[in-house]
Amino acid sequence: MIPKVMSWKRDTVEDLLNIINSGETLAVIDIHGVPADTMIGMRAGLRENMAIRVAKKRLMRLAWEQAGKDLDVLEELFDGAVQPAVVSTSAYNSFEVFSELKKTEAGRAAKPGDVAPVDIIVEKQDTGMPPGPIVGELNSVGIPAKIMGGSVHIQKQHVALKAGEVFEGDLGMLLGQIGIKPIVTGLRLCGTYEDGVVFSPSTLDIDFEQFEQDLIGMAAGGFNLACNITWFTSQTMPTLLAKASGEALAVALEAAITTAETLPHLLGRAHRSAMGIAGSLDSSALDDELAAMLGAAASAASAAATVESASDAPAEAEEEEEEEEEEGGFAGLGDLFG
Repeated sequence: MIPKVMSWKRDTVEDLLNIINSGETLAVIDIHGVPADTMIGMRAGLRENMAIRVAKKRLMRLAWEQAGKDLDVLEELFDGAVQPAVVSTSAYNSFEVFSELKKTEAGRAAKPGDVAPVDIIVEKQDTGMPPGPIVGELNSVGIPAKIMGGSVHIQKQHVALKAGEVFEGDLGMLLGQIGIKPIVTGLRLCGTYEDGVVFSPSTLDIDFEQFEQDLIGMAAGGFNLACNITWFTSQTMPTLLAKASGEALAVALEAAITTAETLPHLLGRAHRSAMGIAGSLDSSALDDELAAMLGAAASAASAAATVESASDAPAEAEEEEEEEEEEGGFAGLGDLFG
């Protein structure tokens, strides 16, 4: 006799099969510990770009196998999942799926039976709470508390729990009252499957801002290296040509080679040298034209110095006026109060 399969199980497998076949990026998430009302809100925020289906692992395996996919991949995605759900999307790649699911994470106060994910350290602080029974309650769980200045103070740093230890009694609730909520809840990603590749959360957890800066730095380093070894590409050619042009001009000037490009520079250099020599001679050795040129140069230098000193003068005058105003103000107060 063939056992009957409940209709809801067939419907669930069919839904899972549609979800698996509809997305380019598949993932398994763990929703263990997420309150039902919170889960509804999270799914509503993700529904536009992701399909999420909660089901038993056995039904997921059936749908995965019917979709023609390797069951070993699904078992790998199940790793660490207590209450799994299948996610399918064509809008996001694996890295984007990780980022979107990361946004659902939030801290909550620990409950009895929860395991500390890290060392729970209570810092020395003013809790801001008014005096009350909380002082005795904190001391009862080993947290040194005292009333100071009208509020409850933690007197010194205290390790409330080591990583891996279990919360008991009211410890988690009391820590929550002073702002320590160590248990992270949210849609925790177990892994993704995209283009035949399984991605673990550790691989997908990327600091995109730092990654962008690293790419910019590597591109700049590669460009500098290509220019230094004279590697010809469409990107390096403008820089290499500009560098070669500058170096050729410098060589031509040193060799006093006359071209349309070097002539203005050579004439300017010759003119400056001539004026320097003329400036060192006695005025009787100069003709009228040369003397006029020297006089014009001296006048221009003097005018430039005058303008510079004039631009500094208003600032000094303003400082003096401010000092006078301050002195005047204090004098007035002195007169007022005798």
